[in-house]
Amino acid sequence: MSYFKYSDRQVYFEESGEGTPLILLHGNTSCGKMFDPVVPSLASEFRVIVLDFLGNGRSERVEKWPSDLWFDWAQQVKALCDYLGINKVNLIGSSGGALAAINVALEYPELVNAVIADSFEGLEADPCITDQIRTGRAQAKQFEGFVNYLKFLHGDDWESVFDCDTDAVLRHAEENGSFFHNPIEELSVRMLLTGSLEDDMFPKGHCKGLFEKICSKTDKAEMHIFEHGGHPAMLSNMDEFVGIGIQFFDA
Repeated sequence: MSYFKYSDRQVYFEESGEGTPLILLHGNTSCGKMFDPVVPSLASEFRVIVLDFLGNGRSERVEKWPSDLWFDWAQQVKALCDYLGINKVNLIGSSGGALAAINVALEYPELVNAVIADSFEGLEADPCITDQIRTGRAQAKQFEGFVNYLKFLHGDDWESVFDCDTDAVLRHAEENGSFFHNPIEELSVRMLLTGSLEDDMFPKGHCKGLFEKICSKTDKAEMHIFEHGGHPAMLSNMDEFVGIGIQFFDA
């Protein structure tokens, strides 16, 4: 088991494969285990690095998470690269991890070769999605299957992790709003946006409309929309996603 330090706390990561470094960034309420199904395929082409953001999974716990959460996650990615001596990396971020990946690209463009941002909320917090999170998360804890999955990801203290995440997300919507410190127009690295038309985490047509908006703001972005699949698109369309991702990074 491998750890690096961030803010004097232990952050877990693991590696597999060889070649160009590719860091996978998990979403909210999740951890690096979410990528277990896709890691073998990606590790045949890249040096795959998966981390558990601070407070999640196998990483050290934090009593209260920052409201500027996805910017803080980006700083954790930079700290990991510094620890490993990596000076050029590809990133795949899914859901909240996509927000972190875009923040890394905007803050440290010299570090990033290319980014795939999968199935994420937007450029700023959406009031409708925030309301859905506020009500939906409380209800989700009543479903045994979902609770068992959270136990698998985080262990017996899953509820504390889940509640810390929810608190940070809601405070961000109230206190920050924007997911990024720099405008998307300043993006200087290539980015592929992926999502599903059937993603039930967001309003119908959300990903397509969002991606078209982003692509109109920067010529560094391109998009691929899957007609089918749930949230996140990269796992519900795994085989096709891997092929598209390898082709994108190798371009």
